[in-house]
Amino acid sequence: MPFVAYVKFAAAHRRLIAFGFLAAFTSSFGQTYYIGIFGPAIQSEFGLSHTAWATIYMLGTLGSALLLPWSGKQIDRLELRLYTSLVGLLAVVACTVTALAINPAMLVIAIFLLRQSGQGLMSHVGITTMARYFDTGRGRAIAIATMGFAVGEAFLPFVAVLMIAVLGWRWSYGATALLLALVLVPAALWLLKGHVERHRAHLVHLATSRASENRQARSWTRAEMLRDPRFYLLMPGVLAPAVVLTAMFFHHLNLA
Repeated sequence: MPFVAYVKFAAAHRRLIAFGFLAAFTSSFGQTYYIGIFGPAIQSEFGLSHTAWATIYMLGTLGSALLLPWSGKQIDRLELRLYTSLVGLLAVVACTVTALAINPAMLVIAIFLLRQSGQGLMSHVGITTMARYFDTGRGRAIAIATMGFAVGEAFLPFVAVLMIAVLGWRWSYGATALLLALVLVPAALWLLKGHVERHRAHLVHLATSRASENRQARSWTRAEMLRDPRFYLLMPGVLAPAVVLTAMFFHHLNLA
């Protein structure tokens, strides 16, 4: 696909694609490549070994993963602007709890909230929205939106290092909470202006498409998927890159 075609496509759907990009970018505050920058400062303040800090991170991440199947499906039940607002509020709370953490137990809660709101739900909001509301050009929409991950990964760790040097790690997460509350979440909601009409048109299109088919395509339920052995054969290949990269990002300052 020529670059010009991508530009024209993005311009024609600029608000919705910008929303997907912004959601992907905002997820960075709960991603390992951002949190990992704060690791040495947190370890120093709480007297944590690498093993203890990694265990705290593991517990928070696993807790978030266990909740995600329930919290993620709420995007199918709630209006997108409301869901985005709730996820954004959770991200603000997560950053605030991190900034105010006073012991390792509170750090587990903070990591859980950061991973749930950022790495889990904010990513989920951006990609699900692109997949749902784009029929023609869905791949292009997702490709452009996912650039938000790359931009966040390239830009925000550098910003985090500067903030920690100037403000300290606690005030840096406090500043992150303010940025989310005052800029990023309001911007995301502004980009969804007129979404009610878009969603109504999507429902009409969906009903019309299903009515015109000779047979209605049926999606598997989560229970059916979990009973299929092929799901478990695919899991190692899907999970391996994430596991390796998470470990490298989490310990990258110590490895360096």
